[in-house]
Amino acid sequence: MPDEPVVSLIVPVRNEERYIRPCLDSLLANDYPQNRIEVWVVDAQSEDRTRDIVSEYIRQYPHIQLLDNPRKIIPAAFNIGIKNSRGEIILLASGHSIYPSSYISTCVQGLLEHQADNAGVTSVCVPREDTPMGRAIALALAYPFGSGNANTRLGVSFPRFADSVAFGCFRRELFEKIGFYNENLAGSSDMDMNARIKKTGGKIILLPGAAVNYYSDANLKSFWKHNFGDGVWATYVLRFDSHAFAWRHWVPMFFVATVIGSGMLAVISPGFRWIFAGVGGLYILASLAASAHISWRKQTLQYISRLPVVFATRHISHGLGSLLGLLLVLIRFPLWKGRRTASS
Repeated sequence: MPDEPVVSLIVPVRNEERYIRPCLDSLLANDYPQNRIEVWVVDAQSEDRTRDIVSEYIRQYPHIQLLDNPRKIIPAAFNIGIKNSRGEIILLASGHSIYPSSYISTCVQGLLEHQADNAGVTSVCVPREDTPMGRAIALALAYPFGSGNANTRLGVSFPRFADSVAFGCFRRELFEKIGFYNENLAGSSDMDMNARIKKTGGKIILLPGAAVNYYSDANLKSFWKHNFGDGVWATYVLRFDSHAFAWRHWVPMFFVATVIGSGMLAVISPGFRWIFAGVGGLYILASLAASAHISWRKQTLQYISRLPVVFATRHISHGLGSLLGLLLVLIRFPLWKGRRTASS
């Protein structure tokens, strides 16, 4: 592209000493001209060596800068980075992701060619720990039974309009038009931004190629906590008059509510036993079918027993979280400070 616009990359981090080097190395290895890039690492008071490592890069690469994020939440990190940056294009990133060499150029070119308001690529989940359970979690997140119709996880073969993309690439003037990230929405500010873009008639384009490797949870405990927090924010956004959700975000809630409700009512009315058994039975069959299909594609049986557990963990924790979020809306709880108050 002639006369490439200056791109400001915003990278929120907190305690990322394990991943920040490969993250920055991959951004520095991009094919976009380095003299047209500035990288703003926004640190949420890391307690490990993250800041020291970033300082090493700053001494070597003057276009990398470090900012503080005292609120320790993702939308605050984005806002701090955007307000301090000077680029014509704002490109969001994550401190525990690895970016292909064409990432920046793909996003910028897609944004300009499609005259979009937000452009981005898909994210490929890779296990944080190379264990059978870590790999099973990553595989589940890349399958429709685990992520619904979230094409940003499933991938696309051609550019298509979507409700979200991995991270995001924007023109600076967009934030002057619709405002910055909502810092009340610590766990769903990205979906809120996309909802506001679409509400004003804007376009979000999901691009093929240049997929970002994103480190997924390594064990069921962290996976449960992660999805429970996501579930809370899927409904708690209503507390702030936001529509930062899609139908797929509420499906686990309806599933869990139906199972719990029919199970309790089955005690007093035998008819509900059929609902309980039917919904539970269909879910088990669907989970086993999805697990078998993934195992067949991978030509191994090592996931056949783990994937049903992973799917159940994802759906039940997300569903319970969504029910809690709905309860917090009903009682007008002032501000939930659960997961996603970290930076990435």
